[in-house]
Amino acid sequence: MKTEKKKDYIILRDEKNDVKDFADFLNSIYKQFKDENIVVDIEKYGNLTLEELLSFLKLSTKHKKAKKSFVIVNDTINIDTVPEELNVVPTLQEAEDIIKLEEIERDLGF
Repeated sequence: MKTEKKKDYIILRDEKNDVKDFADFLNSIYKQFKDENIVVDIEKYGNLTLEELLSFLKLSTKHKKAKKSFVIVNDTINIDTVPEELNVVPTLQEAEDIIKLEEIERDLGF
């Protein structure tokens, strides 16, 4: 896994070729990143099934309960099929925008 630390978040990228294994791996090392806003960059996988994307749902839910942002970057999934519990955006810039917006909402008490 590759990590890239930004000012307000960390980007996590898989170096292997199995999105479900990557989700399982992130769950296993979650404590390392629990205090960070997380962007999971899985653009390299191209077309993902909803089932593959849902492998991140447990981690996303846990992270949001901890009052931190969890955003997935993939530009091929049909956003209309993604449950509201997952933030999926097509670009890293949009992921950064979501994190900034959620930080403002948390600061305002939402």
